Amino acid sequence: RIDKLFSDKIEEYLDSGYGSCILRNEAIAKTVADAFDQFDRERYDIFSWCVMPNHVHVVFRPLNNNKLEDILHSWKSFTSHKINEILNRQGTVWQREYYDHLVRDQKDFDRVNKYVLDNPKKANLFDWQWCGERLRPGRPQDSRRDAGATMTIGGEA
Repeated sequence: RIDKLFSDKIEEYLDSGYGSCILRNEAIAKTVADAFDQFDRERYDIFSWCVMPNHVHVVFRPLNNNKLEDILHSWKSFTSHKINEILNRQGTVWQREYYDHLVRDQKDFDRVNKYVLDNPKKANLFDWQWCGERLRPGRPQDSRRDAGATMTIGGEA
């Protein structure tokens, strides 16, 4: 129960726009969104994603024995370099921690995807273009290897 309350409170702060909101910058948001395409269908299958002003949600399934933490590290490392280049600075971009959620069944999968895609409205961001969904034909009903992850901007950003 405490974990749920803590998680809900963090999401409330993020959706209220607290912290660094460098992802509002169109070039930075595009950099992050484009990073998801790099190894899609090779290292992971992306189902839905949303780049919010101060955090990112991604629902994906690791492929070929790729690990969640390695995939997230790859996204964070690549985008950190690009973001610092765009901002003409150095330093930490992403918080080290991330929130992950193992998707257990189709109902949970549908709920998590809806949450990700509805997140901009919840944060009063209308006509927000930095969300997407990829329909995957033949998606297996057993989604136990799917994962949802939230990465949050941190450091000096």
